[in-house]
Amino acid sequence: MTKTSQIPSPCFVLEEDLLRKNLQLIQSVSQAADIEIILAFKGFAMWSAFPIVREYFKGATASSLNEATLCKQEMGRLAHTYAPVYDPAEFAELMDCSSHITFNSLSQYQRFDKELQQADHQVSAGLRINPEFSEVETELYNPCAPGSRLGIVAEQLPETLPAGIEGLHFHTLCESGSEDLEKTLAAVEQRFSNYLQQVKWLNMGGGHLMTRKGYDIDRLIRILKAFKNRYPHLHIILEPGSAFAWETGFLKASILDIVENKGIKTAMLNVSFAAHMPDCLEMPYQPRIRGAQSEAITGKLTYRMGGNSCLSGDYMGYWSFDKELEVGDEIIFEDMIHYTMVKTTFFNGVQHPSIGMLDSNGQFKLIRKFTYEDYKNKLS
Repeated sequence: MTKTSQIPSPCFVLEEDLLRKNLQLIQSVSQAADIEIILAFKGFAMWSAFPIVREYFKGATASSLNEATLCKQEMGRLAHTYAPVYDPAEFAELMDCSSHITFNSLSQYQRFDKELQQADHQVSAGLRINPEFSEVETELYNPCAPGSRLGIVAEQLPETLPAGIEGLHFHTLCESGSEDLEKTLAAVEQRFSNYLQQVKWLNMGGGHLMTRKGYDIDRLIRILKAFKNRYPHLHIILEPGSAFAWETGFLKASILDIVENKGIKTAMLNVSFAAHMPDCLEMPYQPRIRGAQSEAITGKLTYRMGGNSCLSGDYMGYWSFDKELEVGDEIIFEDMIHYTMVKTTFFNGVQHPSIGMLDSNGQFKLIRKFTYEDYKNKLS
């Protein structure tokens, strides 16, 4: 097994065995429930790992022209594409990369309907619906909050859908359990049952965290089978993001300094929460650190972790350790593959973590090291 000391710092590290474990579980759900599950690039787009993903899954969902192009080029498939709004200057190219395109509003569909009909290949059009129900507590991640810009509420739809609409799409979950899907489906059926009879496919979006410990897989399969029994004509699609890469790797960082103020010790790292782990601040949540406890414990040595950007709030804490931390110590943030690399920035120009992989033999492979040119070229 490769020691973490042999891995450069900072570095995002995907572990192949853990990824395959998730892929096998998700594949078993797809087969047992007889549904299609596709990878959502918004949560995991490490394309160097796509050859592994393709052994289990062929499709993916994109939220932009760039993601759709990545799907066509690196997954070798046309994308299921949804974006809140489409740019007319990009739409022809987007169609070329898409097998399905879901529209956020009727006006967007009407604007691009003629282009869809003239596409070089058949593109299946869908509408995103808003069931006005979600148990996501963090407002930033709640797509069904009052006044939401995402999806069409039932009262805005005509009794008969436009002739070109073949599918419906909803996305109301966020790292949720199967019980949340069950409640959401009840709301969808209550408001949109008439429309479910008019389409060929239903995309249930993402947020199905089926690879999390304690997730009720059997219940998920029962829910999906029961729904298919009620609507046997529908092709069902799920597009989880986090579930694919959940607990599949870590971010290695190093302590560069330790500062103290009013009795609070902060380990200053060579990574940034703001630039490299933004979900920690947005959700917010405190990540696990290998060998530490995620709270202040009396009698133990307690530290906050400080990022290396100039943002005052670029820190988190507290963690308790069995021994005193020192400059040069490594800090391993667990579960740092999903929604990290896809959201990182070059804020302050701080060094972007490298990207690597531990293969099934425990051998580390450095896939990408970021340079000054990457920072410079992102600007102009």
